[in-house]
Amino acid sequence: MELAPLAASHPVILALPRGGVPVASEVAKALDADMDLLFVRKIGLPGQEEYGFGAVVDGASPQVILDDAAVRKFGIDARTISDIVKRQLAEIARQRRLYVNNRRPTPVTDQIVIVIDDGIATGGTMLAALRAVRQNHPARLVLAVPVAPSDILTLLAAECDQIVCPLQPHPFYAVGAYYRDFPQVEDSEVIRLVTEAEPYSGNA
Repeated sequence: MELAPLAASHPVILALPRGGVPVASEVAKALDADMDLLFVRKIGLPGQEEYGFGAVVDGASPQVILDDAAVRKFGIDARTISDIVKRQLAEIARQRRLYVNNRRPTPVTDQIVIVIDDGIATGGTMLAALRAVRQNHPARLVLAVPVAPSDILTLLAAECDQIVCPLQPHPFYAVGAYYRDFPQVEDSEVIRLVTEAEPYSGNA
């Protein structure tokens, strides 16, 4: 595993719920590393929510990252964006209560941090996630995903110190197309995996 050399540094694993949690759980076990959740929600185009034109990241001051070109192209007004952000922050609050019982996030300052999701399509959500983590000054920031388009990884390379992505197909289809089995990860599964990871976590 390409991440194995980082084990000796006791990295912090940050999973994007919900899909990134099963992947991150396996990495945390393999590296005997701390695992926590990084709450990020896509800001989707009204009526076409799968098309993300930004993302919001949880924190003391929630960070909103927007694709300004898409905002202009689709004529999305500030009120619409504000309403979507409020809904996504409410979902983040629900997830935080449910998944980690509102516990404080694992500190990442001066730590090696590995941000993990189940894959990347447009990159908007991961861009927001990496920028939010970088604000907390990790010693090294690593992006690790099983599959992503190479052009998106090139754009994200400026936001982190290392990228690990074994599958970079061209042309790229949906993330789920590269999994043999790609069910939706339920809340109960996230809770189970977070609970199992507690022996690996400094929050235990």
